[in-house]
Amino acid sequence: MTKEELIAKLKTIVQPYIQDEEAFASLSESTDFINDLKINSANLVDVILDVEDEFDIRIENDDMDRMISVKEAMLVINEKLTEK
Repeated sequence: MTKEELIAKLKTIVQPYIQDEEAFASLSESTDFINDLKINSANLVDVILDVEDEFDIRIENDDMDRMISVKEAMLVINEKLTEK
């Protein structure tokens, strides 16, 4: 899966939870879920659960703590897909 494909999937996953449309429109690797997209911590858990379902992976608590930005989410997803 290319970086662009992964970002596109993440964009689809986070869309229902965003509070800042402008930041969402310019979503990139450097986008922070909480500070830029204004996703609250409860919804961030929903994003992580949706990521698990979409990619058929299991994300442990330590990895969840890392998933605060698009870049970190991509790293965690790629690590988990490699482990499969």
